[in-house]
Amino acid sequence: MGAAIDMKNRIKVLRAERNWTQADLAEQLKVSRNSVNAIETGKYDPSLPLAFRIADTFGLPIEQIFQKED
Repeated sequence: MGAAIDMKNRIKVLRAERNWTQADLAEQLKVSRNSVNAIETGKYDPSLPLAFRIADTFGLPIEQIFQKED
């Protein structure tokens, strides 16, 4: 098995552009605020279904939110 791919994301920036708190976003995604914080800080990569829910919430393609780290 290969090494896990580290992901970076733009969630914090996108959330700030909309004046949403982590709690606001967590409520929309039906996850905890701690989960949003962990995803934003790179401590946790979301599952694929959650990543698609995040993309839908922001109205953006998933590739505009998540990129693999170089």
